[in-house]
Amino acid sequence: MNIILLGPPGAGKGTQAQKLVDSRKMVQLSTGDMLREARTSGTEMGQKVAAVMDAGNLVTDEIVIGLIREKLEAGGAEGGFIFDGFPRTLAQADALGDLLSEMGQTLDCAIELQVNDEILVERILGRAADAVAAGGTARADDNEESLKTRLMAYYKQTSPLIGYYHAKGDLKSVDGLASMDDVAASIKVALV
Repeated sequence: MNIILLGPPGAGKGTQAQKLVDSRKMVQLSTGDMLREARTSGTEMGQKVAAVMDAGNLVTDEIVIGLIREKLEAGGAEGGFIFDGFPRTLAQADALGDLLSEMGQTLDCAIELQVNDEILVERILGRAADAVAAGGTARADDNEESLKTRLMAYYKQTSPLIGYYHAKGDLKSVDGLASMDDVAASIKVALV
């Protein structure tokens, strides 16, 4: 089974993807994680990714699609793939559809984690404060200015995917502000 998790930054896509990895032996393809890995690689591409991410902007489709293609070609997904943070645009959605078709695979479901923006902002800023309080460091983009830029980018570029997958009959929506376990249970029901 191949699924997409949709929702704004901080909606819990990564947390829910990990639960699916643990329970269904799926492979999480988190573009955020892949980009953060590239960012710290020290390569020229990593430096470009770092500059874009630090500004709160999105990287180019070519970079993201290239990273996804590499992961799909590597295989090893007994339970299928979870696309977390990808696609972000209609062009990426079309590219993913083409890529899956080329590889003889399909997309089974797009799950939208619905959230309230004000609560979401509190959640992300709280995550950053908790990381610092625990002696760690917050993500560089977990600050109010970057967050507003990321949310604006989400609504301009990614939210059209809700209608795109709804029109294809592939969209399921769950309450992303419920408890982690309740969200996981709702996703489980959506995947039946």
